[in-house]
Amino acid sequence: MVYKTRYFARWARRIGLNDSLLVAAILEIQSGLLEADLGGGIVKKRIALPGRGKRGSTRTLLATNRDDLWFFVFGFGKNDRENISEVELITLKKLAKDLLGLNAVQITEAIGEGFLEEVKHE
Repeated sequence: MVYKTRYFARWARRIGLNDSLLVAAILEIQSGLLEADLGGGIVKKRIALPGRGKRGSTRTLLATNRDDLWFFVFGFGKNDRENISEVELITLKKLAKDLLGLNAVQITEAIGEGFLEEVKHE
C-alpha cells in the first residue's frame, strides 16, 4: 500500500505532483531506480514534474519496507535546497520506524484522523 503524510500531501498538491506520478516513482524504485538508500527505511527518489526533467524537478523521501508499505514523507524542489540536514534525516528515520510499525487498523485510524492519505492508483 502507498500512502502520503498530510505534510507531504499539501506540498505535493501545491507543486502539482499527482498520485499517478507517485505510483510511477514506486514502480521505478521496485525496478532498482532510486537516487539513494539513506538507511533506517528512508529512500530518496527524484520525480519529474510534467514539462520538466528529473534533474531540475523534485526530490521525495519515502519510508518503506521495500515490500508492501510505502509512505511519502518529505519532498523538496532542487531549486529550493540541495539536500536535507542530518537532524532532518534522524527525525525522518524515527518517523519511518513509527510508520512502518503501524498495523492495518492503525493505518486506517491515521487516515481517518487526517495524518495519512492513501495514494490512489489502479
